[in-house]
Amino acid sequence: RGQPHWVCPSLSEKATLKLYNSLTREKEVFIPQFGNKVLWYSCGPTVYDASHMGHARSYISFDILRRVLSEYFSYDVFYVMNITDIDDKIIKRARQKYLYEEYVKNHSDITKVISDVQEAIKNYETVLEATFDKDKKTMIENLIERTKNAVDVANSLNKPGSDEAKIVGDLLKQSVDVMSEWQDKVNSEVEYDNSIFFSLPAEWEEEFYTDMESLNVLQPDAVTRVTEFIPEIIEYVKKIIDNGFAYESNGSVYFDTIKFDDMPDHFYGKLVPEAFGDLKKLQEGEGELSIATERLNEKRSQSDFAVWKSSKPGEPSWDSPWGKGRPGWHIECSVMASSLLGESMDIHTGGYDLKFPHHDNELAQSEAYFGNDCWVRYFLHSGHLTISGCKMSKSLKNFITIKEALKQHTSRQIRLAFLLHSWKDTLDYSSQTMDIALYYEKLFTEFLLTAKDSIRDIPRTGREAHQKWTVEEHNLFSTFQQKQAGVHESLCDNIDTRSALENIRDLITSSNIYISSRKSKQLQCNRKVLANIMSYITKILKMFGANFGDFSSEFTSGDSALVNQDDVVMPYLRTLADFRENIRQQAIEIKAVPILKLCDSLRDDVLPALGVRLEDQEGLKAAIKLVDPAVIAKEKEIKQRMDEEKRKEKERKKQEQEALKAEREAAKRKPPSEMFKSMTDKYSKFDDKGIPTHDVDGKELSESQTKKVMKLYTAQEKKYNDYLKSVATS
Repeated sequence: RGQPHWVCPSLSEKATLKLYNSLTREKEVFIPQFGNKVLWYSCGPTVYDASHMGHARSYISFDILRRVLSEYFSYDVFYVMNITDIDDKIIKRARQKYLYEEYVKNHSDITKVISDVQEAIKNYETVLEATFDKDKKTMIENLIERTKNAVDVANSLNKPGSDEAKIVGDLLKQSVDVMSEWQDKVNSEVEYDNSIFFSLPAEWEEEFYTDMESLNVLQPDAVTRVTEFIPEIIEYVKKIIDNGFAYESNGSVYFDTIKFDDMPDHFYGKLVPEAFGDLKKLQEGEGELSIATERLNEKRSQSDFAVWKSSKPGEPSWDSPWGKGRPGWHIECSVMASSLLGESMDIHTGGYDLKFPHHDNELAQSEAYFGNDCWVRYFLHSGHLTISGCKMSKSLKNFITIKEALKQHTSRQIRLAFLLHSWKDTLDYSSQTMDIALYYEKLFTEFLLTAKDSIRDIPRTGREAHQKWTVEEHNLFSTFQQKQAGVHESLCDNIDTRSALENIRDLITSSNIYISSRKSKQLQCNRKVLANIMSYITKILKMFGANFGDFSSEFTSGDSALVNQDDVVMPYLRTLADFRENIRQQAIEIKAVPILKLCDSLRDDVLPALGVRLEDQEGLKAAIKLVDPAVIAKEKEIKQRMDEEKRKEKERKKQEQEALKAEREAAKRKPPSEMFKSMTDKYSKFDDKGIPTHDVDGKELSESQTKKVMKLYTAQEKKYNDYLKSVATS
C-alpha cells in the first residue's frame, strides 16, 4: 500500500519590488546585476555651508530606501557616497571667507571701514544689475538694503567718545556678504596656496556627519572625496580623450557632446533629453567661475562641458598633462563611483535638480570611458523640499538648517513627515505637514503604551500565556494579516512608505477597538495576538529609521540575564496606583476634596515628572504607562498652550459680541435725521428730514436708490422710537 498522490500548491502571483527609474520615467521591476548584491552610489554634499532641510530631504529619503532594501528585502547593499570638497562654489566661498577675515583683522579705522562698505554696496549693485533670476534678485536687494541700514546706524553712532571697535565690528557683521563679494573682486589677481581651499570644506564635512547622525541617517559603507582622487581623475580624462570623446582647448579639456550623441551606441541626455541645448542649465552646471566669454569660446559646441578646467589666478590647481588645472564638477562623480563600483552600478541616487546637466553628463562621460551604454541601471531622484511653495536654496539664503529644524522637532518626527510623502515627489515643509507627523507619532506611541498595559498582567510563558481565541481574536488576526500584506504591496510599489503607514494606522485602529471591547466586557486581551502586532509595528517603524522601542520581549521569555525595566518598576507602580485608587474611592464617598486634589496631583504632576503616566479607567485598574519625562512635559506644555489659546479665543468672541451689542445700542440712540449726514463719501445733498437726494457726484438718486435709503430710514426711525419709549418707561 503506497502513499497517495500529493498535490503541489499552485504558485500565487507575488508582489515584486518596482522602483521609479528616471531613465524610463516608469516603475521598473528591480533586478540587481549580481544576484543579491546591490551596488549603489549616492551624490553627497558640496561642503561649503551648513546642511539644510533641502539636503535632509535627499539623505533621509535615500536612507529610508536603503534600509528597506537591506532590512526588508534582504539585499546586500554596498552604499558609496561622495563628498564634493572642491568646486566653483567652494572656491569662491573659501576665498571670500579668507579675504573677509583678513580685512576684519587689518581694518579698525571707522571712517575707512564705512567708506569701504559703501564701495562694496556699489559693487553689489552692479551684481544686482547683472542678475535676472527673480528670487536671486530679491535676495540681493534685501542684502543691499540691510547693509545700507547698517551704514546709517554706524554713521549715527560715530561720535566723539563712542566705542569705535564695537561700531566697526557690528557694521562688518551686518555686511559680510557685500564686503566678501567686493574683496573678492579687488583681489581677483591674487594667487593663493591650495591650503586655504581645504579648511572650509573639511569643517563643513564634519558638520554634515554630525547632522546626519542627529537625523539617524546610516553612515555610507564608503566615502570618496574629490581632492583624494585627482590622479584617478586625470587618468580617467586621458582615456576619454583617447577614446575620441574629449578634446583639449587652451589648457582645459571638454567633453564632445555632439560626437558622443552621433554614435549609434550612445545617447546624450538620457534623463532629460528635452534639455539638450539648454544653455542656461549647461552654464549653471559649469559653475560660476567657468562661464566667462573666453571660456565659452574655447568649446567646439556650446553644449560641450568641462571635464578638466585650467586654473585661473585665485583658484586651486594641480599639475596635469594639459597644464595646471582642476577637475570639472561632473567628472568627479564618474571617477569616484567607477573606482569602487566598476563599469556598471545598480542604483545611482541624487536630488531631482541634479538630473540635467550633472547626472546626464555623468552618464555620458562614464559610458564614453567604459564604451558601454549601461553605467547606471536605476536612477532614483528625490523630490524637492519647499517652504510655502518655494524651493530651499543656499544661494537664495532661504533655507532652514538641519540644526534649526531639530530645535523645533525631533529627528523621528521629521522622518515621519518624510515617510508620509513619496520619496520622489515635492514635499512642502510646513506646520501642517509636521502636524500630521505629530499625529502619527502620538498614534503609534499611545497604541504601544495602551497595548502594553493591557497585556502586562498576563504571564509571558506557561499555560496561562496561551488563551483560546474568540471571534474577536480571529477578526483581529485576519485584519493583521491583511495589513501585513498591504504593507508588503506598498513597499513593493516603489517603496510607498505613506501607504505602508496608512496600513499600520488601520491595524492600530482595529487593535484599539479590540482592546476597548475586551475592557468594556472586563475580559483579558489575548497576549500573543497583541504582542505579535506590537512587535510587527515596531519592527517596521525601526526598519524605516523611526524607532519606537523593541516589543519582541513582550511575548518571549528572552534571556534571563537581561532585566526588563518594566519587570523591575511595575510591581511598585501597580501597588502605588492601587493604593491611590483605594484612597480616591474613599475620598469620593466622604467628599474629601483636599484628598481628591492630592490624588489628582500625584497623577498629573508628581508621577509624570518621573516618566510615569497614570490613566484612570472607570470600573478598571488605572493604566500605567512608562513614557519619557520630556515627552510628558512637552504634551503638558502643548495642552496648556491649547487651553490658553481656547481661553483667548473665547474671550475674543465675547469682546466681539459685547462690542457688537454696544454698537447696536449706540445705533438705536441716533435720530433717523442724523444717520445719513455723516456719509459724505456717498451723498452730497439731503432733504429737511436728513434723507439723501443726491450722490457724492451731485447726481440725483435714482428711484431704486431712493427706495433703498427710505427703507433704511424707516428701520432706523422704528429703532429710535423704541429706544425713546424704553427711556420714558425706565
